[in-house]
Formats: sequence, structure tokens, C-alpha cells
Amino acid sequence: MTTQTFAVTPGFEVGGSLFKPEQLAVLGSIVGNDAKIELTTFKQLYLKMDEARIDEVQQQLKEQGLFIYPAGFYTKSLIACNFCRGAEEAGLDIANALNEAIAGLPTPSPLKIGYAGCALGTSEPLLKDIGIIKMRDAYDIYVGGEPKSTKATVGELFLSNISSDQMIPVVRKLIEYYQQNAKKKEKFSKFIQRITIDTLRTAI
Repeated sequence: MTTQTFAVTPGFEVGGSLFKPEQLAVLGSIVGNDAKIELTTFKQLYLKMDEARIDEVQQQLKEQGLFIYPAGFYTKSLIACNFCRGAEEAGLDIANALNEAIAGLPTPSPLKIGYAGCALGTSEPLLKDIGIIKMRDAYDIYVGGEPKSTKATVGELFLSNISSDQMIPVVRKLIEYYQQNAKKKEKFSKFIQRITIDTLRTAI
């Protein structure tokens, strides 16, 4: 049996990225006994299952309101906060638009992007490759966070006080520059260290 892995998420809402019981029930009932389900650190479920049934299963999961993404060397779906300040103030619509713009893009190494609707930063955006924090009516963008190893580091401020209209294009340009200039399997944080953040600012 040939297997394939893909990612599943529940999307965003006020209160967080929450799987509904009925969604999990459907997922468990259709993937089959041979499937493997992994809970990842970036709020996705990885499903490894019979490749011959992938299209059928993905369609049924989408009908349950779940979102499907590729697994592996791609931009992960947005890792967002719980929008505790409310959908409008925390920027739920902007977060959804950002997710649509970035999730599933091929990258030299898996890329994690975090979003926080306020300065509390409960989604830990400064530990992500790219972190976005909503500051009242504007956004700050951080780059180069690294949560793993004994050399864990927080991201460095890349741009501050940019508008919602500017934020998504800037993040897309960061991803595109990484796609075009990084070495194979080079982590984003290592990439920035190699080229310097000043070079990145000039390029973007």
C-alpha cells in the first residue's frame, strides 16, 4: 500500500483553532484503521493514509468544514491566537486573509508563521519564522524566531506600524525571497543569519 501524508486544520474563530466533536468523529470513521494521525506543534493534524483514498477522504473532510494543506516543506497554515479581544479588534478577517495568502506555498524548509491579535502574543509569534502582532490599527512584523535547540532565539523586529493593506504583501515578499535565495533545507532563521536582516530589509 502506498501512503501519502496531508495536513488538516479547523480554521480560525474567536476562542481559537478548535476541532468540533463531530468533525473528529467523521475523521476517525473515514480514514481507516491503517491510517496514522499525528498532532503537530503548529496546530495541524498530519494524516498518513492509503494514497488511493486520499481524494475521497479529503472531500469528506472539507464537507465537514475542515481545511486541507500539504505536509512537508511548505508554509504551514497560520498559527494564530484565540482572538480573545473579539473578531474585529483582534483582526480575525485579516488573519484569515493572511492564511489564504500564505498556507501551502513550497519552501526550502518548513515555514511557520504566527499571528497575534494584540501585544500579549499568546500564539508566541516571536518564536516563529515570521511573526505578526496587531498593535491597535497597525501591525509589527518579526522574523527569525527559533523555538528549538539550546540556541533558541526570539524574532527580530523587521517592520513596525504597517497597515493591514501592506502587511500581507510584505509577508508574501518575505516568503518569495526565501524561496528564491535560500539553500535547500536551510531554515528561515539560518537564512536570515547568513544574509543579514539589513539585506532582507533592502530586498523587501
